[in-house]
Amino acid sequence: MIIPALDLIDGQVVRLHQGDYAQKRQYSDDPLYRLQDYQAQGAQLLHLVDLTGAKDPNARQIALISKLINGVTIPVQIGGGIRQQADVEALLTAGAERVVIGSTAITSPEMVKNWFKTYGADRFVLALDVRISPNGQKYVAIHGWQEQSCKTLEQIIEDYLAVGLKHVLCTDIAKDGTLTGSNVALYHEISHKYPQIALQASGGIGDINDVKALEKSGVSGIIVGRALLEGKFTVREAITCWQNV
Repeated sequence: MIIPALDLIDGQVVRLHQGDYAQKRQYSDDPLYRLQDYQAQGAQLLHLVDLTGAKDPNARQIALISKLINGVTIPVQIGGGIRQQADVEALLTAGAERVVIGSTAITSPEMVKNWFKTYGADRFVLALDVRISPNGQKYVAIHGWQEQSCKTLEQIIEDYLAVGLKHVLCTDIAKDGTLTGSNVALYHEISHKYPQIALQASGGIGDINDVKALEKSGVSGIIVGRALLEGKFTVREAITCWQNV
């Protein structure tokens, strides 16, 4: 499926270049309108990132998030700086269908595995952002891409399969926000190696041909952010393309 995405800072729809808060582009001050429009065009799932909460968990935009989730009738998955169980509780209480876990899944795996056992694996998406080394190793970056862990994408997936991992959102950092096309080979490899995982591809979607290429890769969904905000194509056009490949 096509999964429209919005990144939020202090209620504004923004995009960061390569995760850098200093390189921020603002697109809108009305995220609810955009989400409702995406739903009207046929989206079946929405993706939100609370960048304010990611930077400062005490400033998490729970009131806004609750308003946005309750303003649409389709499921919403949301992430951004999930560091403790109280963060998970707050987002699920606000109505999130799934909570997206990034760095904490790598730095505190036992804690996150306990969340899987408490709430069910279907309530979580692991967001695994990779930098691919010259020898092809897919190392997962953490803390807003500022650090590189020693864990590979495959190691983390296999570790979490033990607690029923179902959803993975994978971003090729080199492609994110570039509009230059996705790393189709990466998603083809991972989706076929782990067919039990619903893999969401993120990063680099620039035009409708990128959607077409990814549909053939075996992923279950495509996260689309900047391309929609900049009018490269519409949600409706992307869904039609996805269905007709």
